[in-house]
Amino acid sequence: MKQSTHEVSGAASDQAVVVSLVLKSERLSEEMVAYSLQELISLAESAGVEVLHSAVQTKESIDSKWFIGKGKVEEIREIALRLGANTAIFDQELSGAQVRNLERALDLKIIDRTQLILDIFAQRAKTREGFLQVELAQLSYLLPRLSGHGVNLSRLGGGIGTRGPGETKLEMDRRHIRNRIHELRQALQEVKRHRALHRERRKKTGVYQVALVGYTNAGKSTLLNRMTDANVYAENQLFATLDPTTRMLRLPNGQEVVLTDTVGFIQNLPHDLVAAFRATLEEVCEADLILHVVDSSSEMKDQQRKVVGNILQELGAQGKPSITVFNKIDLLPAGHSELWTAEGDSLRVSAFAEPDLERLKTAVQEKLMGGKRRFVIPAGRGDLISLLYRVGDVLEQEVDGEEIRFDVRLKQSEFDKMGHIFKAYMASEAVQQEGESY
Repeated sequence: MKQSTHEVSGAASDQAVVVSLVLKSERLSEEMVAYSLQELISLAESAGVEVLHSAVQTKESIDSKWFIGKGKVEEIREIALRLGANTAIFDQELSGAQVRNLERALDLKIIDRTQLILDIFAQRAKTREGFLQVELAQLSYLLPRLSGHGVNLSRLGGGIGTRGPGETKLEMDRRHIRNRIHELRQALQEVKRHRALHRERRKKTGVYQVALVGYTNAGKSTLLNRMTDANVYAENQLFATLDPTTRMLRLPNGQEVVLTDTVGFIQNLPHDLVAAFRATLEEVCEADLILHVVDSSSEMKDQQRKVVGNILQELGAQGKPSITVFNKIDLLPAGHSELWTAEGDSLRVSAFAEPDLERLKTAVQEKLMGGKRRFVIPAGRGDLISLLYRVGDVLEQEVDGEEIRFDVRLKQSEFDKMGHIFKAYMASEAVQQEGESY
């Protein structure tokens, strides 16, 4: 594949060459290779790195010593020397030995994709919980690689790869790192316990929980801001949001639900990071409804949707009620937004169009509270009337002699549980709205 040069404005402490290895056995399309490399460049720029050059090598297998071929190592050394680069960033995860060998051969700081993502997370963390999660992920990544980071450890404070809450821990020996990992896991268990208590309280009060999930930079924080006036930091950059934010969302019927913004997903998201953020991501597992936000303007939207689906499956959140929200349709040419559909319920919106936000709120309301059903109940059956108010959302009631007609929005799950009680009282002209088109 042809190599290219990428320039970014402004001074940076790191000037880097980015490198990607493509294995023939993976049979990746040229489009996928280019996308992954461009995503790596975007990650680097998000971390404050100036990318001077990008290179791709296609090989039958990984070189156990150098990761890439020895000839490619020499080529990258010459390019880095000519351009004045001080860092090489690899698109795949490297072993400790490979890092050590590459550092010696290239005389550059060596960073892999996982370490780059961890570095960005370290920059973005704002809360104690965020710091704990990032440090746990950093130390879990570092522990098996201590022997491969000799040069990196001598460059503490030197920019990418050494930033964040784990910085002062980098020179600990393995025993101290293991002890610190144990302490962090205990602290996060306490976070998990507190979150579980808050969720239980919300459930007892009958408050629905909705989670925004999606690929990084899909526009989740912007949607949260626009729907709830949350004033959450939202920028056109990868991982702008790290710490989860929860706000109350008022639906068209006046009912309030809890809306939570979550950290964005990305392909090859480090396993240690998913594990460290599990306490936060459990908000997704406990949600009554998932809004899967997709960047409609991305050429790789289908691939990004698959990545999100795979991570949701890893978290055990697959199969939950969901709506696919194709966001950023304002960035598409006229008529193109109509091309995008998804299995199940979906909606095409611009976060900056008020009518689209209202349609999204209505879709959330319909999905959470179900279709309309009509019941005719004897006025003397106060027990049934009380139960109806408890399990459903009474939209209208009308007294007709000794009977009262109720139009109720009732979730299918509630009807399945209570249907045997109300079956005899369902009106023959029962109203039921299912399979809503949003």
